[in-house]
Amino acid sequence: MVVSPAIALTIAGSDSGGGAGIQADLKTFAFQGVHGTSAITCVTAQNTLGVTAVAALDPAVVTAQIEAVVSDLGIQAVKTGMLLNQEIMAAVLTAAIAQKLPNWVLDPVMVSRTGMQLIDDGAIAFLQKKLIPCAQILTPNRYEAQILSGLSITDLATMEQAARDIYQLGCGAVLVKGGGMAGDLQGVDVWFDGERLEILRTECVQTPHTHGTGCTLSAAIAARLALGDLPLQAVKRAKGYVTEALKYSLAIGQGTGPVGHFFPILP
Repeated sequence: MVVSPAIALTIAGSDSGGGAGIQADLKTFAFQGVHGTSAITCVTAQNTLGVTAVAALDPAVVTAQIEAVVSDLGIQAVKTGMLLNQEIMAAVLTAAIAQKLPNWVLDPVMVSRTGMQLIDDGAIAFLQKKLIPCAQILTPNRYEAQILSGLSITDLATMEQAARDIYQLGCGAVLVKGGGMAGDLQGVDVWFDGERLEILRTECVQTPHTHGTGCTLSAAIAARLALGDLPLQAVKRAKGYVTEALKYSLAIGQGTGPVGHFFPILP
């Protein structure tokens, strides 16, 4: 039997430990029934204990990867993750416009869910002013949402206000993620698309192994968009996938293990 699947593209960094980045995105695409393609922006030496080295790719090579995929395969959605620096961001933006990349899910990857800043201030400013207005769905975590909105996010009300304020940056919709919140708000996300504000609650899974959660969520959203889901429907189904993956998280290595992307095929 010959199959013609939906195709999605991830533009992100490589995680040698296999829990996040390109590796997590491709596994997520596959378990949504979507063919995954990739453009790698940087290579990390990484495991469950952390990152020990990072090397950025030449922006021209990032562009070449995007062009190679789109010119031959065509794609129905794109997810961007770690873009690392302003030069790579500019290359991705130029390619996105030239190739008319559809259904852009932008995971800003500016600050980790523990609050550590991952890119410099210049890259943050470029992302905020140039990339976000091109995104259909933006998925900031608590700390990224604080930077983008200028608010201190401490409760549901400030999450809601941050979603409204970030939407004004020009994206099609924003999902403020509550993974970094405390208590009952952990895992509660806020959706705003300019008209509809919705609080998205799912079962809170208690596990220390949460590496790759943000990458997996944005990749799952892109996959669902590639399959034809409407944006909010895509987000809800993606959250369901991540919740189940957390239930089957992997206790591997000596640190924080990744979510279990392949739970659908477990016995």
